[in-house]
Amino acid sequence: MKFKFRPSILLSPTVRFLFRQLKGNRLQAVLNATSGLLLVGLDLAFVWATKRAVDIATLPSPTHNAATDLHPALALIAFLMVLRIAVSLGSRWIRAILGVKAQNHMRRELFERLLCCQWVSLKRHHTAALTNRLERDVADVVSFTTETVPAVFTTVAQFIGAFCLLFFMDHTLAIIIILLIPFFALSAKAYARPMRRLSHRARTHDSAVWAVIQETLSRILVVKSIAHTAPFLGPLKEQQQAWHQCILKRTKYSTWSSGLMNFGFAMGYFLTFAWGACRLADGSITYGAMLAFVQLVGQIQSPVRSLSQFVPAFITAFTAADRLTELERIPLDDTAPHHAPQPAAEEKAPGIRFEKVTFSYTKVSRKIFEGFTYDLPPQSVTAVMGETGTGKTTLVRLMLGLITPTEGKVEFYGTDTNSVPAYVPQGNSLFSGTVKSNLLMACPQATDEELKKALWCAAADTFVMKRPLGLNTACGEAGDGFSEGQAQRIAIARCLLMPSSVKIFDEATSSLDPETESIVLERIAQTYRHHTLVFITHRPEVLKYATQVLRL
Repeated sequence: MKFKFRPSILLSPTVRFLFRQLKGNRLQAVLNATSGLLLVGLDLAFVWATKRAVDIATLPSPTHNAATDLHPALALIAFLMVLRIAVSLGSRWIRAILGVKAQNHMRRELFERLLCCQWVSLKRHHTAALTNRLERDVADVVSFTTETVPAVFTTVAQFIGAFCLLFFMDHTLAIIIILLIPFFALSAKAYARPMRRLSHRARTHDSAVWAVIQETLSRILVVKSIAHTAPFLGPLKEQQQAWHQCILKRTKYSTWSSGLMNFGFAMGYFLTFAWGACRLADGSITYGAMLAFVQLVGQIQSPVRSLSQFVPAFITAFTAADRLTELERIPLDDTAPHHAPQPAAEEKAPGIRFEKVTFSYTKVSRKIFEGFTYDLPPQSVTAVMGETGTGKTTLVRLMLGLITPTEGKVEFYGTDTNSVPAYVPQGNSLFSGTVKSNLLMACPQATDEELKKALWCAAADTFVMKRPLGLNTACGEAGDGFSEGQAQRIAIARCLLMPSSVKIFDEATSSLDPETESIVLERIAQTYRHHTLVFITHRPEVLKYATQVLRL
């Protein structure tokens, strides 16, 4: 089956993505290409210098003194060696410093984009799979654009330079070596397509492996409570076996191709050595020329070997680019803020109106709301109550703009309609770091006094400020180091710091004892009486402060 070139290939999202990354990393690509070309020039100069030194040492000349002329020749060889080491070290520093910078920049851009994607679309991807792409696929794409692409130009230059020098020294030998190249081309073409397919499958299963590991470790308490590991090791083993099978198949293809290439290389080296030995025996070349032949055939085969090795590099890069362009296709959330919200004036608290809202998560699932109409007036305190499954969580998601109604609309009305609701989700929502770093997420410019005020409103100041480090007390992963109730109160304080005149509390006091809950609700209701407050709750305590109750 013949491959037909299609112009659309060059216009594919994957190719455009790689070109965009290459353009963004052009400084490192140019520096890597320049250092590579310098190394090629030094290698060819070294071949010529060693030939000259050997010829001076072995060929008698009535006009030259071998002992005198040999010293400058050896000095030239030493100089070329030192210069090559210096260029090689410089190239390594370029790759290390600029490579990490390029990876960090690309990861930061993709990470920022993911934070602004539509919540519903983003939830279709497992967090471990997203992490895997940001880690491995970004590294593969950056390596391709900054190292592989410049290396292709360098390798081609090395091949042309070595061939021209060999052709100048011996036309026939150069042509014989060139005729062996079809071995490599046929090998590369034979396994490129299945290798790309298998690489994509292997990377998918690899992501699935890490998804199982991450999700299990993040729920380690559940694992301990179940008291046996079979339900968790089984899925991991299944994904590992699938990943292993892909690697085995990919290795079979690469082994066959590598064997064919090695045979071609061995034939080229043998023919060169035999050709040189025969010509050396009949006196038609010098010892220096023989040594140059052996070095040059290596410099011709090395680029060809490198070009063949670029095939899996291209496959890996295109596979990684495919996976990253999938992330770029996740729709952005038009309502997501791209900058820190400005503090809201108390008199600008908006109301929230639901007008004939109908919503279902899929076309075939049940309708959570149908023709739902309700008004949350400005500066009101609304208690939303109802049994599990009646739509309380969906109501919150509609207010936050995470989902949009199938029919009808949800609108903020009043003077501050652009206000982004502050939100306290159910359960423990703290990040690793310190208490202060968790609070500053909501309002980076907040002073320590403002942080303490928010902690006081959430009845969290007592246990935080009594600790030796106070606001700088360490907070482990998922709030480790604090009880559920304490972590919940810190999360409430973070919500209160958010410069928004709308605040939504989703079962935010579920882990608090009745006395503490009463203190927290009273302080919030008094301090933020000019805000629009929404409490999703099963507990009746909030009814004391509610101006209206929505029962679902």
